[in-house]
Amino acid sequence: MREQPGVDKVVAIGGLAALNDNASLANAGIAYVILKDWSERGKGENLLGLYNALSERVKTLDDGLALVIPPPAIQGIGNVAGATMKVELRDGSFDYAQLEYLAQAVVERASAQSTFQVARNSFRANAPQLNIVIDRVKSETLGVPLGNALDTLSSYVGSSYISQFNKFGRVFQIYVQAEAAARIQPESLRTLSVRNTAGEMVPLGTLADISNVSGPSLISLYNLYPAATVVANTARGFSSGQGLQLLEDIAKETLPPTSGFEWTAMSYQEKEIGNQIYIVYALSLLLVYLVLAGQYESWIAPLTVIVSVPLALLGTATALLSLGAPNNLYTQIGLILLIALSAKNAILIVEFARALRRDEGYAIEKAAVEAARSRFRPILMTSFAFILGVVPLVLGSGAGANAQKSIGIAVLTGMLGSTLLTVAFVPSMFVVLQRFEEWRARRAKAKAQLPAA
Repeated sequence: MREQPGVDKVVAIGGLAALNDNASLANAGIAYVILKDWSERGKGENLLGLYNALSERVKTLDDGLALVIPPPAIQGIGNVAGATMKVELRDGSFDYAQLEYLAQAVVERASAQSTFQVARNSFRANAPQLNIVIDRVKSETLGVPLGNALDTLSSYVGSSYISQFNKFGRVFQIYVQAEAAARIQPESLRTLSVRNTAGEMVPLGTLADISNVSGPSLISLYNLYPAATVVANTARGFSSGQGLQLLEDIAKETLPPTSGFEWTAMSYQEKEIGNQIYIVYALSLLLVYLVLAGQYESWIAPLTVIVSVPLALLGTATALLSLGAPNNLYTQIGLILLIALSAKNAILIVEFARALRRDEGYAIEKAAVEAARSRFRPILMTSFAFILGVVPLVLGSGAGANAQKSIGIAVLTGMLGSTLLTVAFVPSMFVVLQRFEEWRARRAKAKAQLPAA
């Protein structure tokens, strides 16, 4: 990784499993890749380019499996980006071989889909392990308490806190542990010694039987169920929502009734609040409608403005489909902004047409045509001033460029569509709704003038 252009430093930490919530695992590790400053990077050394390049580099490893995963979008919520699913055994059993089989089945089906760039299952049910059985009879015969033997083994192979001391104005902790050379091989454990009640040192090899076995490398429970973690990263051109939905469909079709799945980390948050964007759209339109209803003192006149809002979506949708750009969070923020911007163009026409109709007695059709003609220049001036203002977002580069381009493309194309279509659509809609409003007013007035029965 250090040989990859654009990489500044690599900080490697052994013994931690990133896909398992940074749990301790002997045959796992994390390498944090620190990139150079933007000013020092060349062409193609953005996050996507480096991700693809590093992924190709680690494919050549012959002594392990390495997976390049970007960090989560929000620091602290999960350890990796992508869809994170927990496959669970819910039948009360602890059949870890079955759990690995189910998780791997989900991964294999996900890997066969073009929606996912990579999918991985970090759970292994047959990892090599050492089984140490201490002969209790022999231990007591040699005067070695069983607890002392277990504590010695734990301290030598792992570590034990024993004390602390003050130096340089700081407090340092003291841990005891066997040197690496004394615990690097299974047979090395036999040479470790424990003191018996007579003060003599007894080798552990005379008390313990060491054998090779296999079992799960890490046992994790999620909501009290045995669980395996599945991580899948969506390919370019697909949104995270599409990835979550497809992975959920795969899990429902693959997993038997005795098992299940749950979302975790960023995926859980996205599933919980992902659909709230539609509520935001509805509330935004409602706010515009209520403000205009108060301004026009009419419940019908604001509809001319509201129905013109989807015109802006035509431009954005066409651009996203043509460019294959994802509909991400920044695009959705741009769509909310378009509600106000497209409403502004319609308001310029509707307000002027209502004034011509109300104050100067113009016919409805003539008022609409005159308003569109006289407001055409202000609409072009204000719209293109804004469009030119967001061009730097579309052409942005450097840190945050993808976010800038997403919101810039959404707003620019949406305003182009709204500007070109509003002048033709809004006057026609104004004529229809204005006629309907005046017809209702005449009808209500006629009813009020009828003599009481």
